[in-house]
Amino acid sequence: MNFALILLILLLLSGAIWAADALVLRRRRPADAKEPWWVEYGASFFPVILVVFLLRSFLVEPFRIPSGSMMPTLQDGDFILVNKYTYGIRLPVANWKIIDLNSPQRGDVMVFRYPENPSLDYIKRVVGLPGDRIAYYNKKLSINGQAVPSSKADDYVHSERLYYSRQFVEKLGEAEFRTLNDDDAPPFVPGPAQFPNRQNCSYNALGVACTVPPGNYFVMGDNRDNSKDSRFWGFVPEENIVGKAFFIWWNFSDFKRIGSFR
Repeated sequence: MNFALILLILLLLSGAIWAADALVLRRRRPADAKEPWWVEYGASFFPVILVVFLLRSFLVEPFRIPSGSMMPTLQDGDFILVNKYTYGIRLPVANWKIIDLNSPQRGDVMVFRYPENPSLDYIKRVVGLPGDRIAYYNKKLSINGQAVPSSKADDYVHSERLYYSRQFVEKLGEAEFRTLNDDDAPPFVPGPAQFPNRQNCSYNALGVACTVPPGNYFVMGDNRDNSKDSRFWGFVPEENIVGKAFFIWWNFSDFKRIGSFR
């Protein structure tokens, strides 16, 4: 469901009713006549829809995390806020950038339109910038030939399924975060899809290496063995970017997560 498009349609309909009433209908009604119900509701909802539309389109947008691919940073069920203007101002629905501001940086947690189905929003961590050579071999990440700093942390327990994953602290740019690996998972699952610029990537039993093409980004989930990301379906084009995630505002099952973000 394209909520932005639905909101735009509601805005245009209620705005048309409000304008028609203010400019034409109100003058034609007798002074003691009651507004038709459709005029009353349409005109009343217009300012509310307008405020929601502007906030959601240009400032912040709420999202719900639907999976565990970003654990332990983000949990399934987290409700987060996404900054819509950090990477530039874009037109609603069309997502065309009209004002260029900042660019994604390594370590950012980014929301974007899934390249294989742009009607879906995905969230992953930015690992590679345009021109970077990304290698992920034997579950070790390197960028442009330099290993990403990583240190072992206490094992992470998955309380819902009662098993442990190996946990590491990594640092990308200014961002320090934790990643998960499972001992019983292979370094890479063969059979990556065909995708634009597929020739920039090479695969083998140890993992994958890719050169990020201009105007694109390489993203990965923090739950490395349980994330379908750029290793599988390719790069994120700049025009697919939605915004930068920055805040957890709700979680029904764990109130302690409210207000946190790592």
